[in-house]
Amino acid sequence: MSLREQFIVPKRYNKTAIGLMAVGLLAIIALYVTHGSKNDPHEQARFWAALLHNSVYFLLVVNAAMFFICATTLAWAGWPLSFRRVMEAISTAVPVIGVICAIILFTICFGSNHELYHWADSKLVQTDKVLQWKEGFLNKGFFAGWTIFTIVSWSLLGWKMRKLSRSLDEKPVGSIEEGRKYIWKNTVWAALFIVVFALTVMSSIPWLWLMSIDAHWFSTMYSWYTFASTFVAGIALITLFVVFLKNNDYLELTNQEHLHDLGKFMFAFSIFWTYLWFSQFMLIWYSNQPEETIYFIKRIGNSAYTAPYKGIFWLMFLINFLAPLLILMTRGAKRNYTTITFMSLLILFGHWLDVYQMVFPGPSPDHVPMLLYDFAVGLGFVGLIMFVTGRALSKAPLLARNHPFVKESVIHHT
Repeated sequence: MSLREQFIVPKRYNKTAIGLMAVGLLAIIALYVTHGSKNDPHEQARFWAALLHNSVYFLLVVNAAMFFICATTLAWAGWPLSFRRVMEAISTAVPVIGVICAIILFTICFGSNHELYHWADSKLVQTDKVLQWKEGFLNKGFFAGWTIFTIVSWSLLGWKMRKLSRSLDEKPVGSIEEGRKYIWKNTVWAALFIVVFALTVMSSIPWLWLMSIDAHWFSTMYSWYTFASTFVAGIALITLFVVFLKNNDYLELTNQEHLHDLGKFMFAFSIFWTYLWFSQFMLIWYSNQPEETIYFIKRIGNSAYTAPYKGIFWLMFLINFLAPLLILMTRGAKRNYTTITFMSLLILFGHWLDVYQMVFPGPSPDHVPMLLYDFAVGLGFVGLIMFVTGRALSKAPLLARNHPFVKESVIHHT
C-alpha cells in the first residue's frame, strides 16, 4: 500500500502553535509587570518561580521522548519503530527549551534575588550550618557547570541518535553484517545517553533545580519521584502526537496495538509514580523527624498549620493516581482514541500540578499565587513544543522503513 511518509504541517496547526506561544509571551510580560518589576523580593520570586516551574517541567517532559527511544533501543525492541520519528521530533525541542531553561536557572542562581535558591546567598550560608554542610554540592560553580553539562549532553546525544536513525533513509543496510554493526552502534550511543540520564534526571538534576528550593530538606527518593512524574507525562505527550497524526491519515503502520502499549506505559508508570509518592510520604510521616516533615507540612499542613497548597496537593494526587487507575485499567480504554487522548491531557496537567507544588511552597508559603498566570506560561511552552516538533516531523520521513527491526513493528501484536 502507499504510505504518506512526508508530514505537511497544516496551517491551522501552525496558527495554534504560534497563538499558544503568544499567550505564553503575554503572560510572561504581564507577570513581569505585576511581579517581576517590583522592588519586593517576594514579588520578584513569584515571577521567576513561574518560569522555573514551566521551563524545567517541559524540558524534562520532552527529554523523556529520547529516553524512551534509548531504553527501547537497549532492549532491542522493534515495536515503537512505526512511530519512532514522532519521539525523535519531540526530542528536537530539548536544545531549544534547554537554552531557555538554562537562562532562567542562571538568572535565578547568579541574580540578586535569593528567595528561590537560598543557598546562592553567600551571606546567608555563613550563618546557616545546614547550608554550610551542603556547600560542597550546593554552590554556584557546581550548579552552573552541571547544568551546562546536562543540557549539552542531552542535546548532543539526542542529535546523534536522530542522525543514526535518519542515516538509514539515505543508505539502507546492504547485508546482515551491516545490520548488526548498525544495531551495535545504535546500542552503544543509546547506552551513553542512558548513563548520562541516570547521572542527571535520576539523581543530581532534580536535587539542584527543584529540591534545593527547600535547601534544608532532602529525600533520597526525590529524583526517582521526579523521573516518574515527567516520564509518564512524556509518554502522554508522545501519545497525543501519535493520535494527532493518525487522525490526519499519517502513521498507517501504527495501529491499536501500538496505542494499547502506550496506554499500558501510562498506566504502569502512573502506578509507579504513586508507589514512589507513597513511599516518600509514608516514610517521612512515620519517622516524624522535623527536618523531614517540614516539606509536607508546607503542602498539607498539620494541627497547628493549615497549608494553602493542601487542595492542589491532593488534587494532583487524585488526577495522577486515581484517574489512570480507574480509567486506563481496561483493555478497551487503552485502545480508544478519545479516552487515551483525554487521559494524556489529564496526565500532562496532573504532573504539571505536581511540579507546581514542588516549586511554589518555597517562595510563596503563605498563599497560592493565581494559577492562571502559570497555566498561560505553560501554554506558551506547549505552543513552542508543537511548533518545533511539527517542523522536525516535516523534515524527515515518518517511517524508519530501512531499520532492521521495522518488520517487528509492522506485525506487532500485544
